[in-house]
Amino acid sequence: MEEESMEEEGGGGCEAMMDDQNHNNWGAGGYGRHLLGPVAAPLGDRLLRGPAAASSSDPELPVVPEANGVLRGCEPASVAGKGGAGAIAAAININASTSKFLMNVITIEDYKSTYWPKLDSAIDQLLTQSPGDYIPISYEQIYSCVYKCVCQQHSEQMYSDLIKKITNHLERVSKELQASPPDLYIERFNVALGQYMGALQSIVPLFIYMNKFYIETKLNRDLKDDLIKLFTEHVAEKHIYNLMPLLLEAQSTPFQITPSTMANIVKGLYTLRPEWVQMAPALFSKFIPNILPPAVESELQEYAAQDQKLQRELMQNGFTR
Repeated sequence: MEEESMEEEGGGGCEAMMDDQNHNNWGAGGYGRHLLGPVAAPLGDRLLRGPAAASSSDPELPVVPEANGVLRGCEPASVAGKGGAGAIAAAININASTSKFLMNVITIEDYKSTYWPKLDSAIDQLLTQSPGDYIPISYEQIYSCVYKCVCQQHSEQMYSDLIKKITNHLERVSKELQASPPDLYIERFNVALGQYMGALQSIVPLFIYMNKFYIETKLNRDLKDDLIKLFTEHVAEKHIYNLMPLLLEAQSTPFQITPSTMANIVKGLYTLRPEWVQMAPALFSKFIPNILPPAVESELQEYAAQDQKLQRELMQNGFTR
C-alpha cells in the first residue's frame, strides 16, 4: 500500500537518473520511488529563496551525479546500510515495479501535449508581467514539471522549445519598438529591457535542473548567459544605432528623461555588449566607473569649462546653488 500511494503521488516522475547523451537518462527498478520524495516537498518556498535553495547540499533535492553517471542519493536506503541481497531486493521490489515503471514513462507526445503547455503558459506570464505584478502560477508545479522532463530525457527538446519561445517573444518586442515614436522610444526600450531582465530572475531558477544536467554538462554553457544573448541579438543590436543618438540628445538636454532611466539603459547596454562604450565614451563614463582614461593636468581647464556649462544649464532649468 505504501508503494502504491507513492506511485499515485509522483506519477510521471523520474524512475532514476542515469547518464546518457543528455545526462539525464532513466532506467528500470525502484530508484524512482526514492526520487519522488523531493518532488513532493514544498519546492515553492525554496524557489522564493533563490537558486541557492536547489543546491546539492539540500537534503531534499537530488545532488550532482557521480563520475559513473548515477546520482548520489538515488540508491535505495537499504543499499547504503548494512544488509544483504535480500534487503536490496525487498527495497527495489522488482516483481511489483516492472509494470509501474512502464506506466510512468513520459513519452514525447506526453511532453508536447501535457508538460510543455504548462511551461509555455508560465513563461508567457513571466515575460509579460509588470514590476510588482502578482503572477497566478504555481512555482512548485512548474519546477516539478521541469524536473520530471529532465529525468525522462526531454532536456534537449525542452531547451529548444524554451529558446524558440523566448526568441519569438523578443522579435515581437523589437517590432513594437520599431513602431515607437522618437519621444517614447527611450522609455519603451527601458521598459522592455527591465521587464525582460526581471523575467529572467524567475525563469532561470525554474529551469535549474535543465541548466545543471544538460546546458552546463553537455553544452558547456549557462542558461542565463544564453537568454541574455538572445536579447542582445534580437533587440539591442537592432536598435542600438537608433537608440544611441537619442540618448546623446537627451544627455545634452537636461531632464528630458529621468536620470534613473538613463542609468538603467546605459548600464544595461554595457552589460549586454561592453564594446558599445566606444560609441559614446563620455555618456557611459557617467554611469560606469573607470571607462575613461585617468585625468591629466593639461586638461584641467577643459574639465572646469564642462563643469561651468553644466551649472549654467541647471540654473536655466530652475535649479539654484
